[in-house]
Parts: sequence; C-alpha cells; structure tokens
Amino acid sequence: MEKFAKLTGVAAPMPIVNVDTDMIIPKDYLKTIKRTGLGSGLFAEMRYKDDGSENSDFVLNKPAYRKAQILVAGDNFGCGSSREHAPWALLDFGIRCVISTSFADIFYNNCFKNGILPITVSPEDLEKLMDDASRGSNATLSIDLEAKEICGPDGGVVKFDLDDFKRHCLLNGLDDIGLTMEKADAIASFEKKNAELRPWA
Repeated sequence: MEKFAKLTGVAAPMPIVNVDTDMIIPKDYLKTIKRTGLGSGLFAEMRYKDDGSENSDFVLNKPAYRKAQILVAGDNFGCGSSREHAPWALLDFGIRCVISTSFADIFYNNCFKNGILPITVSPEDLEKLMDDASRGSNATLSIDLEAKEICGPDGGVVKFDLDDFKRHCLLNGLDDIGLTMEKADAIASFEKKNAELRPWA
C-alpha cells in the first residue's frame, strides 16, 4: 500500500449529505475483484448522462477538478452497503483524502486499508474547507498527516484528530497484510519451533 505522509492537491467540493457507497460506485461495477479500472465508474450516475456522455454540471467533470486528489464532502459520507469497491474507485480516480463531518464506520475503516485518509472535522471547519474547495483552479489544500493539519490556499490551518494506530499504518503504508509481514520473523520462529515440537503436524 502506498504511504501517506503529505499531500498537496486540488480539493473538489461535494456538499451532499448521505453519499452512500452505491452513489460512489454503482452496483453495475461490482463484477470485478480487481482494484484497478474502477475510477471510470466513480459517481457514475452523477458523472454521466443516460446516453453515456459526461454531465458537465458534475464537479469532477469540470476542468478545474478533473484531477482532484481531495474531496470535501457532506455529512455521513460512505453510508449504505459495505462494498470495498467504493474506496477502490476513489483511489483509482486519484482521490487520496476525503474530508467530512462524519463517515459510515465500515467505509471509514476500508479507507485506511486502501491508502485513503478520511478526515473528520467540525461543521464550522467543513464550511471553511468547502469554501476553499469552491475556488476552482485555486482550490488547493495541503494535508500533513504527521502534524495532523490541513492548510488552506490562504494559509489558514485546520487541525484534525486521528487514532495513533491508523495514523501509523498510513504513514508506513501498512494494510492488514503489511501489518502481518511486520511479524514475519516471529511467525517464522513459531513455525520452526512448532515443526520441532509437532513433526507430525
């Protein structure tokens, strides 16, 4: 998993509450178990018209936000079903950070396992960041995970809190497999001793 320490990128505003995982990646895209290629389906029902052409009114189709790496979203982001394809689609599109006032629990935890930083802020701070994200080509935010800070385009700083273990995992690029591999020597030692004690096993 790619490490996350600092990120400076365009932030796209999505002031919609209760964005569920079906809105993030519709069920039509769940036939694959690959983590790549899902970016084209991200927010598909809002991004595309019925004829398959782009909806020019949707934020990620606007020139200033086509390469957004940060999403500033409304309350309760990622609710609905527990599909892991949702963070896969965000990551494949290029989104590495989502900022909201609250997240659905399963989606929130899935983000950390896929290298995405979900940041929870107060409604007051979200309003400021939403305003920053609404500046089009000037909508650049800087995220410092080590310092737990978001810096706006005018130099304003928003502090955020995060569980130390989750922060450690992102800073070091550790998903569940990576965490297990950190114990590789201990596992190998156990397996060797177990083979000596139980050669029939």
